[in-house]
Amino acid sequence: MTATSTRETQITVDPDVPLVRIVREFDAPPEKVFRAHTDPDLLVQWLGPRGYEMRIDRYDCRTGGSYRYVHARDGEEFGFFGCFHEVRPSEVIVQTFTFEGQPDGVALERLVLDSLGAGQTRLTVTSLVDSFEARDAFVSSGMEVGVREGYERLDELLAA
Repeated sequence: MTATSTRETQITVDPDVPLVRIVREFDAPPEKVFRAHTDPDLLVQWLGPRGYEMRIDRYDCRTGGSYRYVHARDGEEFGFFGCFHEVRPSEVIVQTFTFEGQPDGVALERLVLDSLGAGQTRLTVTSLVDSFEARDAFVSSGMEVGVREGYERLDELLAA
């Protein structure tokens, strides 16, 4: 296993709208970070917390496509699904995101990749939900651990 990244994952909530913002920098160009988000063979290697196995049922990352995947550990399974509304290579992915345990809790997510030059990328993800209660439940669900560990795993994949 590669050493853990020293990059910080910033997770903030917006005080005025029910939105969560995640910002993270990577030592890789936008094309490589984008590919890791859109290629199912790469996605299963990093998305989610350590210790979970990821199974992809479908992953059609294109404008109009859809996805469903499951994280599993110790006999427990957690399913997630959504639709891709806009996919622009190495720039933007706009999608819906739903945890099957809360099917009414649909988030609209926008992932933006900005080149910082010198082979580095800033990733900004915003997740908009329908209420402050839903946002606070999302943040308190343990998503922070999964996001941070997932991006550490992505660092390791990008460095390989």
